[in-house]
Amino acid sequence: MPEFEIQNRFFTYVKFHTTSDPNAPAEKYPSTERQKALAQHLVKEMKDLGVTDAEMDEYGVVYATIPSNTDKKVPTLCFCSHMDTSPDSSGKNVKPILHSNYDGEEISLPDDPTQVLSPENHPDLNNKIGEDIITASGKTLLGADDKSGVAVIMALVQYLQKNKEVPHGDIRILFTCDEEIGRGVDRVDMDKLNADIGYTLDGSDLGVIEDETFSADSVTVNIQGIVEHPGYAYKKLVSALKAASAFVNALPKDSLSPETTKGKEGFIHPVSMEGTVEKATITCIIRDFYTEGLDDKFELLQRIAHQTHEEFSGLKIDIQREEQYRNMKYIIDDYPEAVEYALEAMNRVGIKARKERVRGGTDGSRLSYMGLPCPNLFTGQHAIHGKQEWISLQDMEKSCQTLLELIQIFEEKAD
Repeated sequence: MPEFEIQNRFFTYVKFHTTSDPNAPAEKYPSTERQKALAQHLVKEMKDLGVTDAEMDEYGVVYATIPSNTDKKVPTLCFCSHMDTSPDSSGKNVKPILHSNYDGEEISLPDDPTQVLSPENHPDLNNKIGEDIITASGKTLLGADDKSGVAVIMALVQYLQKNKEVPHGDIRILFTCDEEIGRGVDRVDMDKLNADIGYTLDGSDLGVIEDETFSADSVTVNIQGIVEHPGYAYKKLVSALKAASAFVNALPKDSLSPETTKGKEGFIHPVSMEGTVEKATITCIIRDFYTEGLDDKFELLQRIAHQTHEEFSGLKIDIQREEQYRNMKYIIDDYPEAVEYALEAMNRVGIKARKERVRGGTDGSRLSYMGLPCPNLFTGQHAIHGKQEWISLQDMEKSCQTLLELIQIFEEKAD
């Protein structure tokens, strides 16, 4: 198997503080300027490797091309990862640690010994005995989501620049910002990207390709009450805050919630509620693998809004629905080679390959509906967004091997 320079790259990238900010104005991209520091670093690395068109645009999005070296008409492939890390845990001053030749025992993180990775709590560790496990030091997340994807793609770039004999078509590289807060592809220029089939490198278990995601909408419920002095409020005051509480309490408790669903079951999830007696706002997300299932869930919310209006006579309720993303499977099914060739690539590497679905979304969900069918490939991330995040170096290497085989399969099967 070819050797890739992944470890040092990954250690370098995770030390960049690139946490995105969900509270930044929607028009601000990236949400944190610090993400551009990693973008600039990646551009310099690629230029040093001889990738002449590597660039960061005004939004911090990175584009680059590895030109075709074949006469065949090969589809242009895009490999994409995001540079930001989740705001769920600190991404500042990350200290990556390599635990060589993992022995199957507990791993205590040195900067906070209460943070312990055990095979009991992280059963996938049982499959990694003898491998090299990378963690943070206990006070931050690691950032394998998605700097492992960045490292895998950059290692492939370096390998191809050094091994020009590997046949492939045009390869486009895309690094985005703000994926963790749902804005990852907001500023991607699809004309500039100009690719036919894409792959996000943002997945978990070894050998997994994800070709299906939730379809997703957000729902905002605005409630306007009637304010009176509480001492003289008899049969006058109508509390928006109490109405909001009643609305949330009326949601199903034994079904249709994240904590009661799994597999292909969708849900309704109230994510925030704020307000006063005069005015209250509830924000919900609705999820379903079948887009028509979103309609059913929104209709349920409308019925609950009507019931709440009836119960609290005099208040006003406005309920609005906004599209977030759609199940990429509806698009990817029209491009079966995108999944079939990836599965073949993994089989060539000696990986047991399988398709899975994401109970969430990826940049690929939106890219698919922007004209770039884009399933998600594994890099080996585990326990993401928290202080016990970990990844196997060998899984990252196998991810890179998969990409190397994948580009050659597309070239082999082209006319």
